[in-house]
Amino acid sequence: MMRRDRLFLATTLTAIFSADLYFILLPKLRGMGQGSRQFCSCGPNNLTLPRQEGIATPQLFNWTSGSSLDGTTTDPTDGGSKLGRLFAHPLYNIQTPELEPEERLLQAEQLMEYYRKKVSRWERHMKLYSEAAAVSNITVTEHEVTFDPDASWLKFHLGISRYALYSRDDPAIPQLLQDMESMKLVSADYTQDEKALKGACDCTQVVKPSGHHLKLALKMRNFAKAMFKPMRQQRDEETPEDIFYFVDFQRHNAEIAAFHLDRILDFRRVPPVAGRLVNITGEVLQVTHNEDLRAVFFTSPANNTCFFAKCLYVCKTEYAVCGSPDLLEGSLSAYLPGLSIAPRISIPNPWTRSYTFTGREEWEVNPFYCDTIKQLYPYNSGNRLLNIIDMSIFDFLTGNMDRHHYEIFTKFGDEGFLLHLDNARGFGKHSQDEMSILAPLSQCCMIKRSTLLRLQLLAQPEYRLSDVMRESLEGDPLRPILVEPHLLALDRRLQKILRVIQRCVRRLGEDEVITEDFVKSTARPQTATETR
Repeated sequence: MMRRDRLFLATTLTAIFSADLYFILLPKLRGMGQGSRQFCSCGPNNLTLPRQEGIATPQLFNWTSGSSLDGTTTDPTDGGSKLGRLFAHPLYNIQTPELEPEERLLQAEQLMEYYRKKVSRWERHMKLYSEAAAVSNITVTEHEVTFDPDASWLKFHLGISRYALYSRDDPAIPQLLQDMESMKLVSADYTQDEKALKGACDCTQVVKPSGHHLKLALKMRNFAKAMFKPMRQQRDEETPEDIFYFVDFQRHNAEIAAFHLDRILDFRRVPPVAGRLVNITGEVLQVTHNEDLRAVFFTSPANNTCFFAKCLYVCKTEYAVCGSPDLLEGSLSAYLPGLSIAPRISIPNPWTRSYTFTGREEWEVNPFYCDTIKQLYPYNSGNRLLNIIDMSIFDFLTGNMDRHHYEIFTKFGDEGFLLHLDNARGFGKHSQDEMSILAPLSQCCMIKRSTLLRLQLLAQPEYRLSDVMRESLEGDPLRPILVEPHLLALDRRLQKILRVIQRCVRRLGEDEVITEDFVKSTARPQTATETR
């Protein structure tokens, strides 16, 4: 009997010791082992970039902790510019290949010849207009205009490459923003899509053509051209829950904020946008040569100058905007090169939404929709699908559900980047995160390594996305651009993006989810040991 009791006691103690070893000691030993190494390629929580010649290896971060993988931490309260530290980080200073002529959108001689012709045409038009006005005894305001070959907008156009709209250190961009904020306006007109609409309004359409939206093409004295979208909604207003995304207001501050966010994410696919307080009497009505545009101006009962879209009294799709009494906030987006010199094509987004009150698209009901898309050209090879996923991440952060098409420059073919245009329906709801916008990411479970590393970086306290956005937006003359709840929503949404990626990595493995960028290497060939 005593032997049996001793045997039972020994068995019990052995079982307890085994459980203690398995559940307590082993996890601690594993944690110590991981802490002693800077990087292990076998774990789903550890990611790195291949070494670049002359570039320090960026400090990489764990998925959930606030410390770097080598155990060091950075004090987020040490003062100074977080935005400056972000742009000084190695991830934002990776060397890009020397551009070949075919990798630039335009050549200088070609661009100068094109715009000299446009300037000559403008001068002939103004001469004829002045002569006609004199015959009709109409006073025309004369504006001094100068074509400057060194103008910031020309340099912006020349800087467009197959990789982005502008380089990280392009000095033309801050100068272009400054010009759009303050340079004298010499002409105002309808945009091309509104001219094509010609005031026609089909009341049977649920979604009205883009020409119904209040926007103008403004020309500055150095022939720079920008699209003006006036203020339609107060910054602290949220889009009502019952409003469909396709009839939501277009917000000027959303266009401004989208440009800054795109730059912080290092996509550089949104044309430069600046805020401006425009005198709609002196800078629009008095400089326009379009009688149709003049006809939609009126004075409100409050003695404010107002104007409206052509179809107001036919379909009621747009309501007038008014100055106070003449001053009106708006966003100015730099125009891209003309289609005749830099053709672009508009392509339906595979994850487009149903622009009806009741319909649903296939991707909304089929969780395996991406498997079909991966078999179709041009998403079955190259960067196109990864760029779509980049765009969905960008749209999720802004809350933009209205991405029905995307555009690319035809010169760069299938491997060119996607243009992130028309972002005015973003930043409408800060209290709601529309997870369906992330469908390309959650269904395809793919992401560029560089995109992921920057998202991880922006989730850290010393580079917090809301903080660097707040600092970046402070440079716009219409500050504050976003109210605080919208800035805080960026941090919340960023965490949700990282959780989606983490679930993909756990399910499929890092090699299946994380994809190397399609960029020419500037480093010497690496051995397997170096890459590891």
